[in-house]
Amino acid sequence: MKFVCAESVLFAREAFRTLGEVDVLPDRKINARYVADVDALVVRSKTPVGPELLEGSRVSFVGTATAGYDHMDTAWLESKGIAWMAATGCNANSVAEYIMAALLCLANRYGWRLEGLTLGVVGVGQVGRRVVRKAESMGMCVLQNDPPRRQAEGAPELIELEELLPQSDVVTLHVPLTESGPFATRRMADARFFERMKPGASFFNASRGEVVDEDDLLLALESGHVAHAVLDVWNNEPHWNARLAAQSDIITPHIAGYSFDGKLAGTEMVYRHACRFFEVEPSWNPAPLCPTPPLPELVFDPTGLTKEEALWGIVRQVYDIESDDRALRSGGDSEAERAERFECLRKNYPDRREFMNTLVRLTTPCPALRQKLLGVGFRCA
Repeated sequence: MKFVCAESVLFAREAFRTLGEVDVLPDRKINARYVADVDALVVRSKTPVGPELLEGSRVSFVGTATAGYDHMDTAWLESKGIAWMAATGCNANSVAEYIMAALLCLANRYGWRLEGLTLGVVGVGQVGRRVVRKAESMGMCVLQNDPPRRQAEGAPELIELEELLPQSDVVTLHVPLTESGPFATRRMADARFFERMKPGASFFNASRGEVVDEDDLLLALESGHVAHAVLDVWNNEPHWNARLAAQSDIITPHIAGYSFDGKLAGTEMVYRHACRFFEVEPSWNPAPLCPTPPLPELVFDPTGLTKEEALWGIVRQVYDIESDDRALRSGGDSEAERAERFECLRKNYPDRREFMNTLVRLTTPCPALRQKLLGVGFRCA
């Protein structure tokens, strides 16, 4: 069997060479010529997959090592009998930890007390559920909105957007990008959306850039109706809106889900699906390839700090979200330079490890802080 894999797929060569011959190519350079005589294609979100790429090829299986799959023409793939899969949920914990880091960062910056604030979670799927659990463990009140799930399940905790927005101190989006139907999300966060938000609230987006009307968000920020913004995704990536960035508190280059653990989970999920599709027993073991976490153990003294101050002090040592913000803001200011920086930061993103890889030892017993640490994902001695 022959495989073509995007170079951004972690351990692609090591995993898929157990199934056959593997060519690893730059994501945006994968074209019809390279896939004409291969059996399977493994990509991430920078490689569009549809008739332009695969018409006339012998590809029978396509996997994307990402949770989202709006870069794939799934209807066309199905019409051609080409099996496809996405690594749903692979980076959900990574994104949820990004949101926790952003909340703690802004709380520290502006003197908020997160405990008792209301977080509105729009989109309660793989990521949203984890955000809900982690936020509740920090003592936040959480409101949830997910119309497709509400229709399918009738869950009483899933409320209407009209009810969630005016009550939430922070609104965070975790929706897929959908173009049509009763629950289309493209430009769902528009002028009317922001007008309904609580005055002075904050807005986070780590889902897809196209679910936000950036001009309307910019107006809401400039007017002060929306006080703060945290943005990981943008309308025209790798291009990003400099005016909107200047009004936002934290900006990052679509890396919320880019933890090492999330990327590894994506590769493993595609690999196992490929094994089932081609009826091959899985034999790849990634464990020997995984590097030691940079901070396997952290000793921390919480004396004199509030629980949230201590939690931020611990979180920022494992994931410093402000360094990602500084990296995107620093450098040349032309549109071309900004786009190049965005791409470069994604391509060369360091091995960020999730909180579960760090064991925290508190020098002074603090049961309440320990519970918060466990709730957001750390291990505690």
